[in-house]
This record gives sequence, structure tokens and C-alpha cells, in this order.
Amino acid sequence: MDRGELVGLLRALEAAAVDYVLIGATAMGFHGVVRATEDVDMLVRAAPENIERLRAALRAAFAGDPEIEDIRTDDLLGDYPAVRYYPPAGDLYLDVMTRLGEVASFESVEAETRRVDGVRVRVATPAALHRLKKGTLRAIDRQDAAALRERFDLPDDQGG
Repeated sequence: MDRGELVGLLRALEAAAVDYVLIGATAMGFHGVVRATEDVDMLVRAAPENIERLRAALRAAFAGDPEIEDIRTDDLLGDYPAVRYYPPAGDLYLDVMTRLGEVASFESVEAETRRVDGVRVRVATPAALHRLKKGTLRAIDRQDAAALRERFDLPDDQGG
């Protein structure tokens, strides 16, 4: 997914009024902490009508892709509320979640609105990203947490 494709997706999410917040490396990029990534991570509000708006946004951004219909409300409201969507073109994929275990959900992640090419984008704050990343098992997440802590002068002992 190149920049144009990402902006198109973000525009479609805004037009469909999807309640979402970007997390992960893509969100870090909005705060000026850039690293290569293979995915766009997002938390969406766990509500059937919001998940339908998500599918509508994906249909608008990636017209004609039948794989969008495989994103089911039951999956995103179930015990393992995450789906991976591979757009038909591009190199990135989407990881869509309604919660990260007991650690985070759309409602619990502090977010702010940014703008890119006139599109409003909901992005986790640096402090929220730090909390999500600092205690994981993945080395890249711990590196991300350290970069966020240094860039934004965040205390290492923030609650998670």
C-alpha cells in the first residue's frame, strides 16, 4: 500500500464515518517516528454498525474486491477480535482489531486527530503507543517504545 493508497483508505474511512484509531508503526509515522512496516494496524469500535461502515469504506477504497465480504461482524465481536485484510494491490495489509486482549480497545486508547491531504485521521497518541509497545515480547515493539520515549520525553514507568 503506497502513500496514495493509504490516503485513499483514510479518506474512505472518514467518508463512511468509521470509528477507528490507528496504532502501530503507521501511527508512529504520524508523530514523526518513522520505521518500515508491512501493515496498517487499527482498532475499530466494536459495534455491528461500525463494522458495516468499515466494510463500506473498504468497498469504496478497494472497489470490486470480494475478500471484503470475508470481514465478518461475528469475527470482530468474537473471542479473537482481529482480521487481516490484504488489499488487491500494494505491499501492505490491514490488521483490524476491536481489542488487544484486555490491554486496549478503541474506547481505551487515547487518540488525537491529525490531518493528511485534508483527511482527518484518528491516531493513538505517543504516550498511548508507548504503553501498547513497551511490554510486548517483540523486540521491534520494545525498540519502538524506546524511540517514542526518547522523542517525546515519556517516563519509562507509565502505566500499561
